[in-house]
Amino acid sequence: MDSLNSSNFKKFYIHYYDRCFLFAKSYVHNDLAAEDIAAEALIKLWELSGIEEIENPLKLLYVILKNRALDYLKHEKIKNDALISISTCTKRELEIRISTLEASNPDRIFANDIQNILQTTISNLPEQTRLIFKMSRFKNMSKKEIAAHFNITVKGVDYHISKALLSLRKNLKDYFPFFYFLLI
Repeated sequence: MDSLNSSNFKKFYIHYYDRCFLFAKSYVHNDLAAEDIAAEALIKLWELSGIEEIENPLKLLYVILKNRALDYLKHEKIKNDALISISTCTKRELEIRISTLEASNPDRIFANDIQNILQTTISNLPEQTRLIFKMSRFKNMSKKEIAAHFNITVKGVDYHISKALLSLRKNLKDYFPFFYFLLI
């Protein structure tokens, strides 16, 4: 090949770009990547021609295209493997959460230690707070009914229930997800 000066290179580029693009696209299946590979390969060939005389520029162009396409595909494989790995981990973690939740048993949730903590905490509440809390949560009385029973305001009932819940939250902090579901 004659030296690839700017004028010769422009003609060479225009003449071979479409072939380079189609070759790259046939392997990478991505138009933008194929455009980049074709342009980079042609520019690399031009740079090399400035350093040394190239006997067979088409053969060298093919090698450059092949290597650029291989690099792209290897990179895509790494990305794909990483996505599969992340997907597998996410899927596994989701399956664990599903199986854990499916296996949860109300009898286990109300295990002796939780029952003991509940009973101890409730029994240590001031008498009026304890009675109001039990009426609200265990006898399903409305706040209005409880207020009438104790001759206090509904806000007063709210205060006592909040006070009881705060004590329970402190004592059941290790069991909070279950506590939250059951008592709030």
